[in-house]
Amino acid sequence: MEQNEIYMIRGTDYKQMTIQLLEELDLARDIGDRKKLVGIKPNLLSASHPSEGATTHPQLVDGLLTYLKRQGFSRLVALESSWVGAETSQSVRVNGTWDVCQRHRVPFWDLKQDASVVCDAAGMKIRVCKKALEPDYLINVPVVKGHCQTTITCALKNAKGLIPDSEKRRFHTLGLHKPIAHLNTVIHQDFILADNICGDLDFEEGGNPVVMNRILGMKDPVLCDSFAAEIMGYRPDDVEYLTIARKLGIGSTDTKEAKVTDLSPGVAQCDPPSVSGRVKELAGYTAPKDACSACYGSLIYALDRLRDEGRLRGKPPESIAIGQGYRGAGGKTGVGQCTGCFDKYIPGCPPKAVDIAEFLRKEW
Repeated sequence: MEQNEIYMIRGTDYKQMTIQLLEELDLARDIGDRKKLVGIKPNLLSASHPSEGATTHPQLVDGLLTYLKRQGFSRLVALESSWVGAETSQSVRVNGTWDVCQRHRVPFWDLKQDASVVCDAAGMKIRVCKKALEPDYLINVPVVKGHCQTTITCALKNAKGLIPDSEKRRFHTLGLHKPIAHLNTVIHQDFILADNICGDLDFEEGGNPVVMNRILGMKDPVLCDSFAAEIMGYRPDDVEYLTIARKLGIGSTDTKEAKVTDLSPGVAQCDPPSVSGRVKELAGYTAPKDACSACYGSLIYALDRLRDEGRLRGKPPESIAIGQGYRGAGGKTGVGQCTGCFDKYIPGCPPKAVDIAEFLRKEW
């Protein structure tokens, strides 16, 4: 697998989707030696069910372990440290990842119980948990979601779960962006399996999940977060830590040069899921008919960007068409290739939220 490749798969059988994606990109070949210690780092920041949009779905970890065992890897471990104030031992159980590890007989390392060591992170001294440096191959399993301080959070910020609580506190005093970028010069992510199933709209603790029903796979954590930013309606340059990480040589922010492989074109077609809170408010501007989750979720993220800019005031309800039910029909404003017969529409299957937002600024 090349550094500029992005694989995606859509659906609702998350374990099987994970296995299929890993088989398609041949992760075993990338890892190589079956004797390597393979570490799996989910996002378990708090005692929260994945449906709330904050933590990694355990089915992804289940799919990973199933695939790796089938491929002959036996030295496997999951590792994490929840955010300050939360107990990892509780988070992993509420989330469901503990049961997955127990079933596969794979150890779970609670890094809150671990010692730490000072590392030189490109000229910045950062304390890192000792066990976090042990895996020969690290698989990061972050959630694609919003963040109240860094705008988005995904692969790079998920590495923050590999440092002690004292260092997490210090990161906040430093403004998060710079230390997050520098930390990733020490923590090398060999592969990212990003949970793009129902990440929160704008808050890392969840509460306003946006259903996308999609899983992403790639090797470059900077490219991963740049792609995630565009999924949520931002440009990579809007996220400070991405610019710093690119300058440090950790990866690329150039999504235009990415080679994207969709393993499930036309799959995951369904009515939009039930919504609440801010997502329900944003959904009021849409008129969905048999819309795919990924397309509909992209529209919700785009509308949230317009909301932040004060552009939704006075806009008519149910005025943006989206979904397969509009194929061959006419209308005024549509999103996605299924609305190709409309007066004004943005193509894509699905289009990115950043592009939808730009389209709506001009045409709606």
